[in-house]
Amino acid sequence: MSTAGTSEPASRADANTAEFIKQETVHREKWISLERITYKDPSGKVRTWEMVERTTKPQRVGVADAVAMVTILKRLLHYDCLILVRQFRPPLKCYTIEFPAGLIDSDEMPSEAAIRELKEETGYVGTVSSVSPVTAMDPGLSASTLNLVYMQIDGDEPFNQRPVSNPDEGEFIEVIQAPMHELLHKLNEYSNAGDFVDARVYTYAATLAQFQPQEGEEGTDLQKGLFRK
Repeated sequence: MSTAGTSEPASRADANTAEFIKQETVHREKWISLERITYKDPSGKVRTWEMVERTTKPQRVGVADAVAMVTILKRLLHYDCLILVRQFRPPLKCYTIEFPAGLIDSDEMPSEAAIRELKEETGYVGTVSSVSPVTAMDPGLSASTLNLVYMQIDGDEPFNQRPVSNPDEGEFIEVIQAPMHELLHKLNEYSNAGDFVDARVYTYAATLAQFQPQEGEEGTDLQKGLFRK
């Protein structure tokens, strides 16, 4: 079988791979620090790279800096909805549409942080379906990592029918229930109105749209997001 066009994972023993040499702190604040990385590139040349790192970064295998919750709200005889949050992000100087998310405390596992953060930001009590491996958020700029936590909310439970959020001081969060069958359309509306849509959210919506029926086609209940108990 031909392997042309494929890429095999590089061996750590390969002499032509890049190599980390050292990391130095240039400047440190409460939540983030500016770091300088010295490394050797695959050609053997020593280089430096400036990057940002969270000061709260956990030093535990399999645990990222933060969690983001991909959360589906399910209710009898309602379309399934993706729970999103809208908030002002100073670095972008505008509002963003994101998955609910938050930092992982030093004594938490990702699933525990996800349940806590979902309740704080949205008021909903959810259950965890699965947790991703540690993923990179913006590897060209920072060492920030993320566990994606997939969750479901039973919207027919009494405590989920009138959820009340409890965000941290200084957080002002609008909770959005976006129907799954029109998710990409809703995100485009927010974008056209001047909000930035988080790349993870848009990628999720665009991928779902690839599997939804086109105009004139009959979709299944699963495609439409209709939940029946």
